[in-house]
Amino acid sequence: MMTRVKTPAEIAAMREGGKMLATILQLLKQELQPGMSTKDLSLIAARELEKYGVESPFLGYQGFPDIICISVNDEVVHGIPRPDKIINDGDIVSLDFGIKHKGMITDAAISVIAGTAKQKRHVQLVQRTEQALTAGIMAVHNRVRAGDIAAAVQAELEHAKYGIVEDLVGHGVGHQLHEDPNIPNFGRPNTGPWLDKGMTIAIEPMATLGSERVYVAEDEWTVLTYDGSWAAHFEHSVLITEDGAEILTSL
Repeated sequence: MMTRVKTPAEIAAMREGGKMLATILQLLKQELQPGMSTKDLSLIAARELEKYGVESPFLGYQGFPDIICISVNDEVVHGIPRPDKIINDGDIVSLDFGIKHKGMITDAAISVIAGTAKQKRHVQLVQRTEQALTAGIMAVHNRVRAGDIAAAVQAELEHAKYGIVEDLVGHGVGHQLHEDPNIPNFGRPNTGPWLDKGMTIAIEPMATLGSERVYVAEDEWTVLTYDGSWAAHFEHSVLITEDGAEILTSL
């Protein structure tokens, strides 16, 4: 379905859910330690969902088997939490999570370095991918085109000379986890669908230290870089306003 202008009640629900989502992601960031498994983090997230009395829209989505995606190093997105997937010191861990609250969905992601970074370029990858998210958000306003947002993200990542994953994109969000239109991380200004104030979208740059080529693992979910280069992923759900964007998934 095409993302549509949300009612005041729907926006209020997304604000509430987005705050919960941001709070849980920050807790996971604080709790993340080398030696933990990715399933340990999923269990913390599950505890928090129960505390807030909300659901994860990820569980069961097209068959996904967990409530959160946790991807490590060369895993770009959609990593399935596992008790035998141990996080090591210096790993880049991407946490992609969502909340369904009062029927409305918000979606967000952060990338975190576990313990102490081993290479400066890993720190820069995380920082600059988050900067690309900020650039995409700054491009948003009433009657923006998807290509304008995409071009802003692309410019930031190309300046840093990162691989831009073209097979994975941002999207509309709200009534469903993934709504049309796609919001790519590459594109040309003044192209693509028009977006109006009151619509809600998820902007999510994904960048690698090498090639943009990716493949799907045998688990049929985890997306990895083809060349083994490490990746980072950031995402916010935002409300389009007259002259900008309101970030719904921030504290």
